[in-house]
Amino acid sequence: MQDLLKRFWAGEHRALARLISILENEESGRDELMRQIFSQTGRAYILGVTGSPGAGKSSLVDRLTFLLRRRDLKVGIVAVDPTSPFSGGALLGDRIRMQEHAVDQGVFIRSMGTRGSLGGLANTTKEVVRAMDAFGFDWVIVETVGVGQAELDIMHVADSVVVVLTPGAGDSIQTIKAGIMEIADIFAVNKSDLPGADKVALEVEMMLDLHTAETPWRPPVIKTSSVTGAGVEDLLSAVEKHRAYLMEKGLFQKRREARLRSETLEILDRQWQQLVRKEMKLSEEVNGLLEKVARRKIDPYTAASSILDYVVANSNLRSKKEAGAG
Repeated sequence: MQDLLKRFWAGEHRALARLISILENEESGRDELMRQIFSQTGRAYILGVTGSPGAGKSSLVDRLTFLLRRRDLKVGIVAVDPTSPFSGGALLGDRIRMQEHAVDQGVFIRSMGTRGSLGGLANTTKEVVRAMDAFGFDWVIVETVGVGQAELDIMHVADSVVVVLTPGAGDSIQTIKAGIMEIADIFAVNKSDLPGADKVALEVEMMLDLHTAETPWRPPVIKTSSVTGAGVEDLLSAVEKHRAYLMEKGLFQKRREARLRSETLEILDRQWQQLVRKEMKLSEEVNGLLEKVARRKIDPYTAASSILDYVVANSNLRSKKEAGAG
């Protein structure tokens, strides 16, 4: 692990890739690695790009990356692979569309499978973003899988969220549903060279009139074309204006503090589940309670309370024994 961290701090891309694999696969030492790199995080700006499948998210990310690299900024890209319990998997198309950055040492692209997660991101996306942040990237761009209306996890990861829409796909109506309107900081009407782009942009503006009357930040609607590059500079400018707005209003720090609190509780929840599973393997009493529930001899709530008391008592006892042995 120390050798891996040494190469990681030296800026070796292969070390970053290996570290991300450890995070993704939840291998032994994962938590210790995150402890080691945490002090070097919090410097990258995190941009989320979400939208329906086929909206041109990957091509748009590719264009944005080109502009950022022209400013000599280092970019990490987390492209969540369109793997789902419905399709069973897909080719890493995101990487194929971003091949021109493959030999650029200032860009690192990582494709991740959702592994059953339905929120648009993989379960370990936050940790992977943090690893890229610690590695020294100025921007980390997270492109979600494109699962549709359930794709809201990105708002808990990104500082700014771009929702990508396209003409002719009913996307403008979809924005009303499932909180998509609320998570967007910027709207990009992509494929603006196609008929109907102006109509989509107008419909979104009309919906914004209804939704943002009392909010200080009104999401701009930018028409872009990832084929010609039209409007991409305007899109990046809109993201930077949102970043400046967050800084000016003190919201940037507040959001990140809230995110860290939430993440700490998520880690606590995960560690608690691991502790319970460990007790289930070691304890006949815990499994006995589960068996009683299965046979409807006791209710799940009573059993859960009993398991909670048992796990806390026995984990404390085990800790004391291990401390005494040490």
